[in-house]
Amino acid sequence: MRWLPAWPSAMHTLVFLSTRQVLQCQPAACQALPLLPRELFPLLFKVAFMDKKTVVLRELVHTWPFPLLSFQQLLQECAHCSRALLQERPSTESMQAVILGLTARLHTPETEAGTQPLCRKHALRVLDMTGLLDDGVEQDPGTMSMWDCTAAVARTCIAQQQGGTVEPGQAPLPVEVRVDLRVNRASYAFLREALRSSVGSPLRLCCRDLRAEDLPMRNTVALLQLLDAGCLRRVDLRFNNLGLRGLSVIIPHVARFQHLASLRLHYVHGDSRQPSVDGEDNFRYFLAQMGRFTCLRELSMGSSLLSGRLDQLLSTLQSPLESLELAFCALLPEDLRFLARSPHAVHLKKLDLSGNDLSGGQLEPFQGLLQAAAATLLHLELTECQLADPQLLSTLPVLTRCASLRYLGLYGNPLSMAGLKELLRDSVVQAELRTVVHPFPVDCYEGLPWPPPASVLLEASINEEKFARVEAELHQLLLASGRAHVLWTTDIYGRLAADYFSL
Repeated sequence: MRWLPAWPSAMHTLVFLSTRQVLQCQPAACQALPLLPRELFPLLFKVAFMDKKTVVLRELVHTWPFPLLSFQQLLQECAHCSRALLQERPSTESMQAVILGLTARLHTPETEAGTQPLCRKHALRVLDMTGLLDDGVEQDPGTMSMWDCTAAVARTCIAQQQGGTVEPGQAPLPVEVRVDLRVNRASYAFLREALRSSVGSPLRLCCRDLRAEDLPMRNTVALLQLLDAGCLRRVDLRFNNLGLRGLSVIIPHVARFQHLASLRLHYVHGDSRQPSVDGEDNFRYFLAQMGRFTCLRELSMGSSLLSGRLDQLLSTLQSPLESLELAFCALLPEDLRFLARSPHAVHLKKLDLSGNDLSGGQLEPFQGLLQAAAATLLHLELTECQLADPQLLSTLPVLTRCASLRYLGLYGNPLSMAGLKELLRDSVVQAELRTVVHPFPVDCYEGLPWPPPASVLLEASINEEKFARVEAELHQLLLASGRAHVLWTTDIYGRLAADYFSL
C-alpha cells in the first residue's frame, strides 16, 4: 500500500493567508499588534505557533487581551485552517516562546499593564496548556515532549518564586497555568519544588492530568498533597507495582480529589501465593476509599489480579463508568457475567479486555457483555484474548450490533485470513467504524503450534510475501464494499487508540 504523508495539505482561507503574510516581518507585526482588532488575536496565535514566529508569539502572550489563553481552543481545526496542531507534537521553539511571553507578562507590574491599550480592560488570568499530544514516541529534537513541557513550566515557577519581593503597586499580574504533568524518579524533586513555589505565587500551577511513572510510594503521596483538589481530572500511576499495601497508603490521598474523572492504576494485587489477613484488610480498605469518588467515569486496573473480585470493586462505585480497562486481569466467567448485569455495562463507551482468555468458558459471558454494551460502545480492545476463527465467528452477530463502534483492536489473536475476511464483510453494517487493528493472519506464519501462545504470535517471523497478498486482498475488499475510508492495520504502536476524554 502507498504511504500517505502524515499531514495532508491544510485548507486555508483568505483571512488565514493574509494573517500569515502580516507575520512575515516579525518586528513590524509586533509594532502593529496594539492597532489590530482583538478578534484577530486567536488566529494570529495559531499562525505564529504553526510557523514558529517566536518573536510575535512571545509578544502575543505578553499582551494577550483576553482572560483565557487556551491551547485546546486556539490550536484546533478552525474555520480558517483545517490543521489541528493539537494532534502534533509541539515545536520546541514555539513552546519556549509562549513561556517567555508568560515570563514577560509576570514581570509587567499592574500599574504598567493598565497603560497598555491591549490590557486596559482585560488581563490574562488563565493560560491553559493542557491537551498537547503525548504519544510517548521519540520524535525529532525540534519537538517538545510532555516531559519537556513539564520541566519548562516548572522552571518558570521556580524562577518566579526566586525573583524576590517587589514594592507595593509593582506586583505582577497573577496567572493560573493549567498543565498536564508527567513525573518520574529523576524529575520528582524538581517538580515538587515547582509546585511548592507556585503556592502564593503570581504564577499558580494547576495540574489537570497527573502521570507518575516508577515513583516510590512516599514521593507519590507528597506530590498528591501539593495538587489543587479543584483542578485534577486524572491520576495515572504507571510501573509503580504498588501492590495492595502501597495502594492502601496512596488511595486516601487520591480520594480527596472529588472532581476526579479518571483513575488509572496497575498491579493491584497482593501475594497470591501467600494470601494474608493483612492483604484482605488492605483490599477492603481500598474498596471503601473507591466508594468516595463521586465523578469517576474511567477506571483502568491493568495487570491487577481481579479474578472473582470484579463485583466487589465495581459495586463500591457511586456512578456508572463510561470507560473500563481490565487488561491482563485474569478475569473469570463470573466477573464478566457480573459486569454484563451491572449498571456500568449500558454506559460503557470504552472497554479493554486485552490479555484475558476469552476462548473458553469466558466466551459466552463476554458475548453477553457485548450485548449489554452494544448501544453505547465506541472503542473495544481485545488484544491477545486467544480468539480464533470459531470464537470470532460466533461473536460476530453481537459484535455487529455495536452500531456506534469506531475502533476494534484484535491484535495478537490467532485469526486466519478467512476469519478476517468474514469480519470485514460483516462489519460493513457498522457505519461508524473507522479503525480495525488486526493480527497477522496465522496463514502468514510457518510451523505454528496450535493453539499458538500470544508470545509466539508477537515474536515469530511472518512470511512477508504472503502478508503482502493479504494486505492487497483486504484493500480490494474494502474498496468493493465502499469502505476504503476504514483503516485496517497491524500497527499497534500508532496513535490509533482513543483516549477516553476524546471519545
